[in-house]
Amino acid sequence: MLEAGLVEDGMRRGLAIARRGPSSTPNPQVGCVLLDREGRIVAEGWHRGAGTPHAEVDALAHLSAGWRARADELTAVVTLEPCNHTGRTGPCAEALIGAGVGAVAYALSDPGDASSGGAETLRAAGVEVRGGVLADEARELLGPWLAAQVGAAQVGAAQAVAQAARPRVIVKWAQTLDGRAAASDGSSQWITGAEARADVHRRRAAADAILVGTGTLLADDPSLTARDAVGGLLVPADEQPLPVVLGRRPVPAAARVRAHPALAARGLADPVQLPGSDLAADLAALAERGVRSVFVEGGPTVASALIAAGLADEVLVYVAPALLGGPRLAIGELGIAGIDGIIRLGETRLERLGDDVLVIASLGRSAPAALAAPAASPRGAAPATPASGSATPTPGSATEGS
Repeated sequence: MLEAGLVEDGMRRGLAIARRGPSSTPNPQVGCVLLDREGRIVAEGWHRGAGTPHAEVDALAHLSAGWRARADELTAVVTLEPCNHTGRTGPCAEALIGAGVGAVAYALSDPGDASSGGAETLRAAGVEVRGGVLADEARELLGPWLAAQVGAAQVGAAQAVAQAARPRVIVKWAQTLDGRAAASDGSSQWITGAEARADVHRRRAAADAILVGTGTLLADDPSLTARDAVGGLLVPADEQPLPVVLGRRPVPAAARVRAHPALAARGLADPVQLPGSDLAADLAALAERGVRSVFVEGGPTVASALIAAGLADEVLVYVAPALLGGPRLAIGELGIAGIDGIIRLGETRLERLGDDVLVIASLGRSAPAALAAPAASPRGAAPATPASGSATPTPGSATEGS
């Protein structure tokens, strides 16, 4: 087995590509990377939904002929224990054994009665196996799926209840090194480069819904689709994220979001619009629609409100090596009066995207202590600055790639 640091690096990559898979299907989001003896990735794969190859099989399919002949030198790093049963596809444990892979590392055990046991099958075949690699990070990704499989006893009662009440919320913004999301005149296209913007679209495609505030909607007129480099749809219409508008101001009749392909695919005439006065209730309403993950591109007002209310689970910050100065900050008021209220982010990782850097960090499922509402107030009460779009919008600040 490779040294722990190399395996963990491989697992971080596996978790990143797992997010490319759909989160709204009964199957989990799973990623797999195949590492050589130096810890270098020689192939990778992820699960694209029910009935498609599992991540391990997808990764094996991308092996070159040369590496197929030397598979015993490889370590498969998988975000979920390889399955041990035949469903729509065959057992992944047997696929890894058949390919001759020498070692397997995984993050979480498969909780299924029929599908678990892959690790023991691998060990019985002489494959070196290690479990529990970056388990907490994998649990953060797979929490909703785990909750659906085994309930509160497996993932913790509080986490299961929270995840049943609202979707996973991913807040994204692009900024310069000095924290600006636009120039003083409001222009922002483009702060980041093409590789970063392409990554945004891939992550949009992996979410169930994409959310903006009415301020950003009126200022930028974004289409909110997941697109490829030439402007075509990155995924089919029925897999595009559902467009959600937060705020009370009406969506203009000519707004580009009204032509979003996901609307017709879902039999909707208009984008989903939520008032924004009670963010927890708005997110609960999305959960009732079956939305399990929300990609937030709503501008600094919406982003700040969700973070301040403790309703954001992850932030994606695309940082360009550039300076702008001026008043157009990427994040607004968080209600922090002193340094003792600073929000320390959880597990953080970096990805290089051309000249830019993507910072991925977790915030967890509960409001920061310094920002928590008084004991008599419910969790998720609306912050001091409403997310209704009434605040002055920052044009172009949140929808790079529109």
